[in-house]
Amino acid sequence: MKNRKEIYENYFAKQDAGDEITINDLRDKEFRNERLTEEEGVALINFDRFRLSELNKINNDFDFNARYCQLQILANIAGYKEFLKEEYFSNELL
Repeated sequence: MKNRKEIYENYFAKQDAGDEITINDLRDKEFRNERLTEEEGVALINFDRFRLSELNKINNDFDFNARYCQLQILANIAGYKEFLKEEYFSNELL
């Protein structure tokens, strides 16, 4: 992701609580056995690939835990459409 900080700032600057569907909202929907759209499914796959790619870059427990928490926050606040951007379709993430 180019600018994780920008996502956080944009969320708090212009979003009211509940306005945007997040990755974790999609996880809840999936858990309830509700059908996801193709776009929603792709966003979940892309987020999972991104998360694994980011966590695999970490070499120590402290940094891993910190990054894991950041990614959890991101899944709670970033709209799922963020993960439909071309940068998340990178072969590096496969």
